[in-house]
Amino acid sequence: MSDWTRDAVRERLEEAAAVLRRLPDPRRQGYFNTWPRMLVEFGDLVGQEPAPTRLPPPSPQAISRMEAALPWLQWLEPEDAKLVWMRAEGAQWKAVCWRFGISRSTASRRYDYGLSVIAWRLNGRQPHLRRGRGFVVRKAMT
Repeated sequence: MSDWTRDAVRERLEEAAAVLRRLPDPRRQGYFNTWPRMLVEFGDLVGQEPAPTRLPPPSPQAISRMEAALPWLQWLEPEDAKLVWMRAEGAQWKAVCWRFGISRSTASRRYDYGLSVIAWRLNGRQPHLRRGRGFVVRKAMT
């Protein structure tokens, strides 16, 4: 993609968070069970909760896109990166504001700024340190 926008960055980060949720749980190496699997009869299953269904594992292309998107967060300040990632995971604004101790409007401005910085860097531009956050956000929208 040659011309990145904030919306494209947001969608890619949300996809990365969804892929991470769909990856199988890690297993510890070296631990295994030599006992045979227990045969379960219908009477044993009566009254039990059904096993939770999971989405299938992500495709290799989705994992590659996730691996490409995760380093983008290193371009941000640690607090802004955590805020952007919380929103990518689907956290509500109230939880984000409570976690960082800021108001909703401040959280929204920081989120927009984080997405704008990532879009700028992906487009090959470097946000100037002497410019304000509002300038970066306005220029990223054009």
